[in-house]
Amino acid sequence: GQQSRLPTETNRQAVGLRIKAFIDARLADPELTSSRIAEAHNICPRYLQKLFEAEDSTVTDWMRGRRLEHCRHDLLDSRYADTSIGAIAARWGLIDPSYFSRLFK
Repeated sequence: GQQSRLPTETNRQAVGLRIKAFIDARLADPELTSSRIAEAHNICPRYLQKLFEAEDSTVTDWMRGRRLEHCRHDLLDSRYADTSIGAIAARWGLIDPSYFSRLFK
């Protein structure tokens, strides 16, 4: 009920932050899609895309970037020195090694 009293832009930003937190909590899930994200937040996929368009991005690009950031961090972390690159990528939802290799370049 409180959200409807907020200005439209404030409400949009709050929804965007909730969605980003939701995505961050599920980055390891290779089945995470924009459709599932929209469904979990009771919004249509087009509205989800509009939220990210305001940041000159797409939800898919944002997820990919977050996954790559986590992979980069883990690859630099000495605790994962004995972990294969493929295992690190899969840990963050990037299960296709050749796709990960192309992205990471």
